[in-house]
This record gives sequence, C-alpha cells and structure tokens, in this order.
Amino acid sequence: MEQLLDKLDYGREQLLIALEPLPDEALLAPGAVDDWSIAALLAVLTAWEAEMVTALLKLDQGKKPERLLAALANPDEFNRQRVAETYGRPLDRVFDDLMKVRLQLEEWLETFSDRRLADNKRYKWFNGRSLAQIVAQTSYENEARYLPAVQKFARSWEQAANNGVIPLTAVSANGSNQLNKEFPDEQSD
Repeated sequence: MEQLLDKLDYGREQLLIALEPLPDEALLAPGAVDDWSIAALLAVLTAWEAEMVTALLKLDQGKKPERLLAALANPDEFNRQRVAETYGRPLDRVFDDLMKVRLQLEEWLETFSDRRLADNKRYKWFNGRSLAQIVAQTSYENEARYLPAVQKFARSWEQAANNGVIPLTAVSANGSNQLNKEFPDEQSD
C-alpha cells in the first residue's frame, strides 16, 4: 500500500513540475500532446482515475467493474470520448477535478488491504492481474506515459517564449516536434 501511494505521489509531482512554468494559453494550446491540449490530457488522466474510483466502489460491493473493464478493453475510444466530453472546460475546473479525484483514489485505496491489492487471482475480471496493477495502469503509469511529451512541450514553449514567439502547435506523444507556426509577440511597424 505504501509503495503504491508513494508511486502515485511521485508520478503526480513529476507531472505538476513539468506543468508549473506553463501559462494558461500553453495549457489550452491544441497539439501539445498528439492532438490534445494539456488541459485535454489532464481531463483524460482524471477520467481514468475517476473510473478507477468507481471500480473500487464496485469491487468493495462485490460487483464487477463493467465500465472500467470496457475502458481497459478500448482505451483509445475511452480517451476520445473523455476529450469530447470535457472540451472547453475551464482550467480551474480541470485542475480541481485532477486533485479531487486523486484524493478520492488514495482514500479508496486505503480501504483495501495489501492482500486484496496484491492478489492476482482475487478479481477474475482482471485476467491474472492484481488490483494494484490495474490501479497503476490507470493512474501513475498513465501519467508517466505522457510525461516525456509534456516535458518536451513545456521546454519548447519556454524556449519559444524566450525567443519572443508564441507557439501554436507543439509536441506529439512520440516526441516529434510539431512547432510549425510561430508569431512574434509584438508586430513591428
């Protein structure tokens, strides 16, 4: 349990450190991570953890976590739907949801014993994977998957801003640079 909570904290800390220097317009810029803005990415990360919280509630009641299983079976579709649902959500709400859901996840995890989290045979729906592995997949591993692209985007944004330009597109999740349009902050007369 402690190791799981530590990994959750570390992953979130790394993500927030990467985001810290970015202004609001950078967080809303399309194409920051593949086609998504950082705000859309954060909404997707939040949605996965919210689905995990709902699954923990279902598991605690002895029920099958149908929605989580469907999301795990088709993660691209789950991500696409979450981006569409949260498009245009205010940044304050995006960050508030991100923090609240993580707190709920940690609180729910504390209700599960180490044995329930580690037993890879307890929840047959997870096909030999432990609950801890599913939690990892839907939380800190998900954050870690996108962290390099977020970091690269932040570096590119800062570099462009330091050079007096505003980037309109950014970095894909595979790390390729998509900064293809830049405009000066001030127009010369």
